[in-house]
Order: sequence, then structure tokens, then C-alpha cells
Amino acid sequence: MKSIMACTMAVLFALAITVPLLAQAEIDVNTASAMELQRIKGIGPKTAQAIVEFRNQNGTFNSIQDVTRVKGVGPKTLEKMIASGLVCNPVEAE
Repeated sequence: MKSIMACTMAVLFALAITVPLLAQAEIDVNTASAMELQRIKGIGPKTAQAIVEFRNQNGTFNSIQDVTRVKGVGPKTLEKMIASGLVCNPVEAE
């Protein structure tokens, strides 16, 4: 009985560590769709669409800080987005 309890506790502990890591998968602002962007804390449908439209009109973002050029995204919002997994991998010109 004790070994079953110990195994159960070990599995629960492993899940407690692993699940948050999986939830914070990186999402690249330069390649993500509006739906993918909405997985990031601080990005709802309107902000996601604004990011995609900005990217389509102005090209890819050179740095994560450039995302603050999108209407509705300020420094504090960007901090939350970065903490939730938003990244910027600049796209090289072809």
C-alpha cells in the first residue's frame, strides 16, 4: 500500500512540474497565426488580429520590443506576453 502511495505521489509530482512547462511553449510573433497568438496571456482576438495585420502591412518584427508598435500593446502587456511564451525570431531577408 505504501509503495502504491509513493508511486502515485511521484507521478503527481512529475505532472505538477511538467504541465506548466508544456503550457509555456514558445510562440513566434513573426510566424504565428491569430489563433496561435491567442494562446499567449494578454492576447485576445482583437490584439491577435492587430498583430497579424501590423505584420502583414509592415513586415516581420525585428525584435520583441517592436511589438509595442502595435496599437493596444504597451510595455506592461508585452512583459506578460513574453512571460507567457511570446518570442521574436527575426526573419532574414531572402
